[in-house]
Amino acid sequence: VQLQASGGGLVQSGGSLRLSCVLSGISLDYVAVGWFRQAPGKEREGVSCIQDSDDSTYYSDSVKGRFTISKDKTKKTVYLQMNSLKPEDTAVYLCAATREYTYYDGRTCTLGSSIFGSWGLGTQVTVSS
Repeated sequence: VQLQASGGGLVQSGGSLRLSCVLSGISLDYVAVGWFRQAPGKEREGVSCIQDSDDSTYYSDSVKGRFTISKDKTKKTVYLQMNSLKPEDTAVYLCAATREYTYYDGRTCTLGSSIFGSWGLGTQVTVSS
């Protein structure tokens, strides 16, 4: 399984970017994909996640209302539309995937980053003030 994140860049505060995460070696069937970010000197933070089993989406409080996660199963791609970007959104954004095992009881996206076994390399997002 491989994940390739792209779409990062330099944008002014208030601007928008759309990140893409393309999966290979696996379909999106019963796979949850999460977006995480890591800024210098800070811990990795879960940003958003989407489950295939019930199409549930999750967002951190810091991005709720500004970011939207979506997927195109035919392209095996998960997107993160980021609007109203702020300087504090500056980070490397990574996507990760995990199968939605039955014992996760439909709560895959709520179980933390440690259950995600496949990670992409990340894409840099820089928001200038």
